[in-house]
Amino acid sequence: MLFEPRSGRLAAWGNALLAGLVSPDEAAMSIVGEDAVHRVEGLPDEAGPVGLTLALGRLRALGVTGLRVALPAPGHPLGLSGPPEFNARALEAEEAVVAVGAAVGLVPEVAEAGPAGDVHVSVTWHVLPVREAPPADVPSLSEAERELAEALREATVVLTRLDVAGSGPVAEAALSAYRARAEAGQDALAPGYPARAVRVLALAQRVDLMVSLAYESGHGGAVAASEMAARAEALRPVERVARRALVAAYNSAVEARERG
Repeated sequence: MLFEPRSGRLAAWGNALLAGLVSPDEAAMSIVGEDAVHRVEGLPDEAGPVGLTLALGRLRALGVTGLRVALPAPGHPLGLSGPPEFNARALEAEEAVVAVGAAVGLVPEVAEAGPAGDVHVSVTWHVLPVREAPPADVPSLSEAERELAEALREATVVLTRLDVAGSGPVAEAALSAYRARAEAGQDALAPGYPARAVRVLALAQRVDLMVSLAYESGHGGAVAASEMAARAEALRPVERVARRALVAAYNSAVEARERG
């Protein structure tokens, strides 16, 4: 339930590798996480898919100096810069990674196989050309942190009034899992990220969890059509703010290096 996009892991640990802060094997293992395997397809001079370690080395040889995250949604091309073909693939996947220093981006394709409880997840990252231009609608860390605090306050008031903020054993279990992961540091960014980015990422994930719980709680006390509409109206901007904050956190290492 916690929102940790695969593009975030690829960008965070790829940036740590490019900065010389982790080894190629450590970066690849952290990017794969609980998935079975990740492969990269479409790299120049490679006839077929290759492993992450080789792919990250190839990207560096192409001149890539950093990796940014894009988390687009319909009507909100967050983090994208074009062309339309890449934007469409990224929108379908709901995430992408855009390279800095070379006009390429990576879009994940996820495949699952196996019975419930023993699902085998494989990811293929498709390398595609991108337009070298500023990413769309990405805030600074300070802006993202301020937006999150304001949105969380406003949404909490509305959702509490409508009795749809998420409650019961499922919600409690999800919140307990979040606290355990946070205490264990499992949601921290890779080496090289500022402390503020870690704080913003954690808050954005918490906000995303609250939104997910509110959606999954059904209609709650919002039985009237007007109240259901008010709930959706309260959640929509919070979702948008949380995604903007996630992108700001993952991209902060690149932004810091570009500032010198």
